[in-house]
Amino acid sequence: MQLQTTNKAISINKLFFKYEKEFVLKDINLQINKKDFLTILGPNGGGKTTLLKLILGINPITQGDIKIFGNKLLDEISNIGYVPQNTNINLNFPISVIEVVMMGQNNIKKRIFGYKKDEKIKALEVLKKVNMQDFANSKISNLSGGQRQRVLIARALFCNPKILLLDEPTSNIDITGCEQIYQTLEELNKEITIVVISHDISVVLKYASKAVYINKKLTYHDLSKMKNDFKNIESHICEIELLEMLGKCKC
Repeated sequence: MQLQTTNKAISINKLFFKYEKEFVLKDINLQINKKDFLTILGPNGGGKTTLLKLILGINPITQGDIKIFGNKLLDEISNIGYVPQNTNINLNFPISVIEVVMMGQNNIKKRIFGYKKDEKIKALEVLKKVNMQDFANSKISNLSGGQRQRVLIARALFCNPKILLLDEPTSNIDITGCEQIYQTLEELNKEITIVVISHDISVVLKYASKAVYINKKLTYHDLSKMKNDFKNIESHICEIELLEMLGKCKC
């Protein structure tokens, strides 16, 4: 089967999703280009994580269509990396950073029967991309929250995804750790498409190129104009007011 080539990384058309009788997402239409840095904003329960699960093929689509690089979702699913909000790493389990990264490969047999030299080399390469190569042999339990999150990003990168989805990667991480994570994502964005759920408005104004606000329905924003509007503002920006503006305006 010959796959299509397109500038669109993710195409979502007339997407609806419901749990039992209640719609969580209604008529979602979104085009994400290759190497976009898109942030998804919105209230808790608004459907942000549900949208990522639909893109990952975890939840079945109620109505509508999602294409990846112009092809059927399942044909391109291996090109999507995912960093969930809640990870299942047991910090009491004595596992090293490099072992956590190699757990990101798709081949379950390799995970059972051990890792080869070339796989360890690959793990070191992706750790270098997130500036964590010096911690390769450290125990994951000895790292800070921000460092662990960068290791989990490296795990998602192990299979060479062309799209990286992240669900609130800076949740419960200090300001310094947050900045390091988004600087890492900014660097990765030179090569791959980034889609991140975040409540951190600084992401919108500093790193992302586009934003969507989701509360069952979707509002799309190109952030270039908004960034220019805020360049010369010296007073404090109220994040609540900005979120309300994103939810209401029709950029």
